[in-house]
Order: sequence, then C-alpha cells, then structure tokens
Amino acid sequence: MAFFFTELCARIDWTVRPRFRDKELAGISFGDAPDGMVADKLVEVRLRDGSEQWVLIHVEVQAQRDGSLARRVFDYNYRIFNEYGRQVASLVLLADDDPGWRPHAFHNQLLGTVMGISFATAKLLDFAGQADALMASRNPFALVTLAHLRTQQARHDPDQLYAAKWQMTKLLYEHGWSKRRIIMLFKVINWMMALPPLQHERYWRGVRRLGKEHNMELDMKNPMEWVTPLEEMFIDKGMKRGLKKGLEQGLEQGLEQGRKAGAAALLERLLTRRFGPLPRTVQRKLANASEEQLAAWSDALQDAQSLKQIFN
Repeated sequence: MAFFFTELCARIDWTVRPRFRDKELAGISFGDAPDGMVADKLVEVRLRDGSEQWVLIHVEVQAQRDGSLARRVFDYNYRIFNEYGRQVASLVLLADDDPGWRPHAFHNQLLGTVMGISFATAKLLDFAGQADALMASRNPFALVTLAHLRTQQARHDPDQLYAAKWQMTKLLYEHGWSKRRIIMLFKVINWMMALPPLQHERYWRGVRRLGKEHNMELDMKNPMEWVTPLEEMFIDKGMKRGLKKGLEQGLEQGLEQGRKAGAAALLERLLTRRFGPLPRTVQRKLANASEEQLAAWSDALQDAQSLKQIFN
C-alpha cells in the first residue's frame, strides 16, 4: 500500500492490525465463474477518519492484458459487498507489458439506470524509467518491482535474465536488511525469475559464494529455510545435467513420482511467470501428466504465445 497506493495508504489507520480474510473469501460462491476467477487478497482495515468502523480492501494483481478484467473486478466487489454488507475498495496492480492498457472502470447504462464501478490502479511499467530510485529504495516492493521489470525486459534471453537475477540477489545484501527479510525476498525473486537448468546451476554457485562473503552461508542441512524442495532438487549433484536427464536418473533410482512432481512444479512456475495465474484445468493437466508430456510442453514453451499453443 505504501509503495503502490501512497495516497490511499495515508487514509488507513495502521495502528489497528489489518486482518486478512482469505479464508472467508474462499467460502464466497462465485457461481458459474471460470476457474481463473479468484480474488487475490481481501484485507480488513480501519480508516483514520472513522467514517467506517472497518472496510474491506480487495487487491487484485493482473499479469497480462485481459479485456474482462474491469467486469471481473465489478463482480468481485459486488459479491464481497453482498457477503459482508461492508464497503469494499478494489485496488488493481497491473503487471502486464502494454503501456496503453489501463482499465479503471466498468459501467452499464440503460434507460436512466447506471450500474458499475471505478477502481484505483497502479501499473508496474510506469516504474520502468526509475531503476536507480528502485535500487536505492528501502521499501521491499521497490526491489520486487525492479525484479519484475528486469524479467520483462529479458524476455526469453536466459543469459540476460541470469544477469538481472544476479543483480537483484546482490541488492538484497546491500540494503543491510535482516536475515529474515533477505530470505523472504530471496524466495520471491527466485520464484519470479525462474532460470533454465544451465543458468540455474551457475546462479546457485554464485549464491553460495555470496552467502559466505556476507556471513550468511546457506544451511544445506536445513534447505527449506532458503528454498523449496524443487530448488533443493536442482542443487543436488544428480540433477545438474538438466531437468530431462534428472528425470531419467530419478526413474533409474525408483524416484519417478518425486522427479515428475518436481518437473511439473518447475513447468508450472515458468508458465505462471509467462502467462500469469494458471486456470485449474491447466494445473490438473500438469499434475496428471507423464514425464514425456511435461518434456514436450517444456519444449513448446519457448516459442508459444499462449497456453493454448503449448497444450495443443
């Protein structure tokens, strides 16, 4: 809120601890809505002026251009309002790469009746020319924004993406943040800027050296502190020849299910970074796919312009 919606942030009473209502949100029926129609975050806050005892803030992150976004925000807002009987502020963070796409309202008007919504937005692309300010900022979302922009700029060039990811990782230490915050942001950057196996191995070697230099060496006895099991799989020497060969080795060692799950998780990450949140139908396909299917989809990802092209 402080970074993307500064003026609105100033109207909230932050002395009252915000309450995340994600569990309640999950229970709201969206009827026949498509699989992807899931509100991102719902938070209860109090305002400074006391006009409401509390209001709900619905935060939506949109990763790619979608003509139905404004209508979807209207649906979210109304259904949440109808469920709780409280005012709802809908805030949308636009993370797409089209500078001209700036949806901010949805309205219908017929025979003197007007129905609709106007909502606040922030666009990550607007920060593209502020790299120096983002690197100098103490707000962690400045670094997350820069990581997103660097990933967009790299497109599908793995070497450029590696260089950008390495720069982001070094910035974590330069701010002098606590170990807890560094680990948290490291996980975010590592997820956002997923690398192919060759660059991934090179990156991890550098991370371990960097940790030693800053007296924060990775504790490989407790890798979950830094990484997911998927990342641990890549660190392992048996996986360093790439995903496909790693799957073959896993089969030989009787670890077919574990390796397949790792391959599916990696592909899901790459697809999400490229196309935004995945529909449940796609998630089910990944979960039930064979290693041959996963390999074929991974090969198709490089040139595909849509999810449909990959899975066809």
